[in-house]
Amino acid sequence: MKTWKIISNKKISNPGEIVDVLLSNRGIKNKKEREEFLNSKLEDVSLKSTGIDPASVRKTIRRISAAIKNNEKIIIYGDYDVDGICGTAILWETLFAFYKNVMPYIPRRVEEGYGLSVRGIENIISQPKAGPPLAENVKLIITVDNGIVANEAVEFASKNGIDVIITDHHVKSKKIPRAHSIVHTTKLCGAGVAYLLAKEIARIHNSEFIIYNSLELVVLATVSDLVPLVGANRSFVKFGIESLQKTKRPGLLALFAEAQIRKEEIDVYKIGHIIAPRLNASGRIAHAMDSLRLLCTRDSNRAKNLALELSETNKTRQILTEESTLYADSVTEVSEKIIFAHDAKYNQGVIGLVASRLVEKHYKPSIVIAVGEKISKGSARSIKGFNIIEFLRTFSSHLIDAGGHPMAAGFTMESSRIKEFKTALLEASAKLISGELLERVLKIDLEVSFIQVNPDLYSAIQKLAPFGMGNPDPLFISKKVRVETIRLVGRENKHVKLALSQKGKVFDGIFFGGGEQGLKAGDGVNIAYTIEQDSWNGRERIQLKIKDIIAEGQDLSARL
Repeated sequence: MKTWKIISNKKISNPGEIVDVLLSNRGIKNKKEREEFLNSKLEDVSLKSTGIDPASVRKTIRRISAAIKNNEKIIIYGDYDVDGICGTAILWETLFAFYKNVMPYIPRRVEEGYGLSVRGIENIISQPKAGPPLAENVKLIITVDNGIVANEAVEFASKNGIDVIITDHHVKSKKIPRAHSIVHTTKLCGAGVAYLLAKEIARIHNSEFIIYNSLELVVLATVSDLVPLVGANRSFVKFGIESLQKTKRPGLLALFAEAQIRKEEIDVYKIGHIIAPRLNASGRIAHAMDSLRLLCTRDSNRAKNLALELSETNKTRQILTEESTLYADSVTEVSEKIIFAHDAKYNQGVIGLVASRLVEKHYKPSIVIAVGEKISKGSARSIKGFNIIEFLRTFSSHLIDAGGHPMAAGFTMESSRIKEFKTALLEASAKLISGELLERVLKIDLEVSFIQVNPDLYSAIQKLAPFGMGNPDPLFISKKVRVETIRLVGRENKHVKLALSQKGKVFDGIFFGGGEQGLKAGDGVNIAYTIEQDSWNGRERIQLKIKDIIAEGQDLSARL
């Protein structure tokens, strides 16, 4: 059950007023903040505005310039998720445009683990028989979307005569790696950091930096990594979507065709739910180099083959995630404050997805561990208001390492310590997580009547787009609404399509997951919903996307 919290009690008389209310609800109060939000400009995004130290960037570029002068091989060491893949592509393409002795490297999840690792560096310098000759004159590794907690790996690289430049956005730990330089901020995703660095590199080396060509990758990373769409991230997504809709990358065009979406229709939802999962799938259960190759290839035929492979890999990933989630739900004891699941049957590539599913169902922080013979890998997902990486780091004595964000984190630990770790974690969570924190709260912007819902209102709302993490779709409440018709749809009839009326005005609505509500025609309800514009046969009409329904017979005040 969700608690409804109505943020504003203001009554609007015209669509123009809605923008002021919505901005205020999002904490945007003064004229300057309003102007920056509604009229964001890409040129306003800078190192300073994003919290990146310009001195560190200058030091980084000096080291890269020295590597180029001495013809040293540069390794761009990325990560296997969309953020890491896109950031690696941006930095590699920028350098490769004027310096050919640079190679991208994406670690294998199972063999090398997350981020810069000793095993990964060993694989680079040992020059394996299969694959490109990486080891020749490797003197510089540049990380992308990782490295800020890689103390051991940086030290190992240094002992082997390799400098490390870290570019990352994850939360720092108490001990900072002794890298040559660190380009870091938590305000962007990893690809956003790589983008700003790449732009500076191209400027210093008088190389052409095709902004839109990199922006289309930044937007994929920004949306998929769930960073708040405010400030620079809002600009990246706003202008990145425009670039993505015009992309000429063979790989992305092939991916769109395989997913049966038109590039002109690309938006935040399609990035997050259709494109990103396909790019992520290879890193979860295969090798993410295939996703990197897809983004960077200029061969249309190769792009089609890679897109097909990623699509098939994603289908396998979906099945694996579904099976693992069902298994976790059947064998895991749900504690009062936190969920802790561990089993040797879990594939470490999908444990983060399983943790997300458990949070979605139970609304409690969830930790899932893929148990290994000696070493185990864990993934954690949280709820709003509970910083999961900060929480995990209080158990540093139980863990080998841990990294991530307030809402998502990963860690490695000795399998023999799982039992004591679980005991300590459950005890601590019982004290730290309040019952209030575990309440599902639906934050509603304000109440409107059906008479006020029209194309003008929809157009006014779109001034705040793009919507996503940190800038949610405006949510409204309408009371004393009547269900005119209802039809169950979707697999296992889990969803419902409705016709809803209020004072003679009727709208169609879709309620995902509403099949269990037991609604019927003639019911009086109070609804919480967002407004969409649906196009059909060349006609555009307003449709309501229902988030929750309270029957008129229920006590509405108890939910507010």
